[in-house]
Amino acid sequence: MFSHVMLGANDIEASKKFYDAVLGTLGYGPGVIDEKGRLFYITDTGIFALTKPIDGQPASCGNGSTIGFSVETTELGDAWHQAGLDNGGTTCEDPPGIREGGGLKMYLAYLRDPAGNKICALKRM
Repeated sequence: MFSHVMLGANDIEASKKFYDAVLGTLGYGPGVIDEKGRLFYITDTGIFALTKPIDGQPASCGNGSTIGFSVETTELGDAWHQAGLDNGGTTCEDPPGIREGGGLKMYLAYLRDPAGNKICALKRM
C-alpha cells in the first residue's frame, strides 16, 4: 500500500545513529544520506526516510502519529527497543510486552526517536 514513509528530523546525524541501530536489529543496512541531506533506508518493499523540513521550520512529531515496524519475535522486539534506548531514543507508552484487546493479541514496544517521532515494534501473536 505504501511506497515510502518520511519523517521530519532536526539532527540527521543523530537520527542516522538511532535508526541505523534500531533498523540494524531488524536486518536492514545503514541509511544513506543524499546530497540534499536526507536520510534513506531503501528496501525491496519500500523506503523509510528522514529529512529536515523543507519550509525551514523545526521538525515536530505528529500528536497521535505512530510508525510501526514488524518484528519476527518478541526477543527481536526487545533488542530493537534496547538499541533505540542505547542510541538516543526514549521509551514511551507501556513497557514492551504483549497486549490484548478487541480479539487481538500483539507484542508492542514503543520509542520516541531523537526528533520525538513515535515508533513501535509490533509482532502479531
